[in-house]
Amino acid sequence: MWYCTWKKLIDIFIFTLEMIQKRRDFIKTFGTLTLGAGAVVVSPQLFAFKKSKFDISLAQWSLHKSLFAGKLDNLNFPVKAKKDFDINIVEYVNVFFNKKEKDTNYLKELLLRSQDNGVFNHLIMVDGEGDLASFSDKERLKSVENHYKWIDAIKFLGGKSIRVNASGHGNAADVKAAAIDGLGKLTEYGQKNKINVIVENHGGLSSNGAWLADVIKQVNNKYCGTLPDFGNFRINDKEEYDKYLGVQDLMPYAKGVSAKTYNLNDKGYETDIDYDRMFEIINESRWRGIIGIEYEGDHMSEDEGIRATKKLIERYI
Repeated sequence: MWYCTWKKLIDIFIFTLEMIQKRRDFIKTFGTLTLGAGAVVVSPQLFAFKKSKFDISLAQWSLHKSLFAGKLDNLNFPVKAKKDFDINIVEYVNVFFNKKEKDTNYLKELLLRSQDNGVFNHLIMVDGEGDLASFSDKERLKSVENHYKWIDAIKFLGGKSIRVNASGHGNAADVKAAAIDGLGKLTEYGQKNKINVIVENHGGLSSNGAWLADVIKQVNNKYCGTLPDFGNFRINDKEEYDKYLGVQDLMPYAKGVSAKTYNLNDKGYETDIDYDRMFEIINESRWRGIIGIEYEGDHMSEDEGIRATKKLIERYI
């Protein structure tokens, strides 16, 4: 507790108002002011700040060149994330498990290395397991079942989600109906295991933000959501959905955000994506959660791009 004169109290309130202008998320409760005989008691909580509403994760795809070249192994990914970038949340990509997702000893080792380094295994991005929006009931069900092992794997690793694709071929209405069915069935399995099934805008109709948002809405399960990616809004060679509108469409269902970068200038800003605008959309949605670094540029090394993207995100959180 601090004791101060009325003049000091006025100075404190002026300082407080200035801090509110600088930070929207300044403390909700200003502490307790108790008036005494010629003195004011001010709680130190007056100057406390809330914890950031965002956490930063590292998407494994940011290091895909090193992983495909054999310079980095999947088991060492969480170690590198922590030691080289001071990031303690990671997002895996299923291809780098090298078909060991059912190998209990392998998963135990991966879990041990992540725990030893204080790293949380947030999610696994799953590709190549069939079309969840296939028109064929048999193929769609097979795809659903192919994803079960990845739900089992991320559950074993202590994570929360798998990222899937709303894949299918045909007109928008028919693919939507198939996607709702396929995602609905897979989410039932996810719900039993308390694992989210989240869909990224990842090409085709899934890159149409309004289309994908309506799919998730109709699945109508709290364990089914989206992973808005800042950069994946190309529907086909001739059509691209507006990236800012797309992120706005998907934020109401988001269970993570993928902060894509391609080209960062000498001031540290992304030149292909307006990050000011993206974070304005995120903030207006009142969303809180994990924002993943996904560097896909060529003018920096992978490590340099990851560090630069982390610094860029930190400007907004």
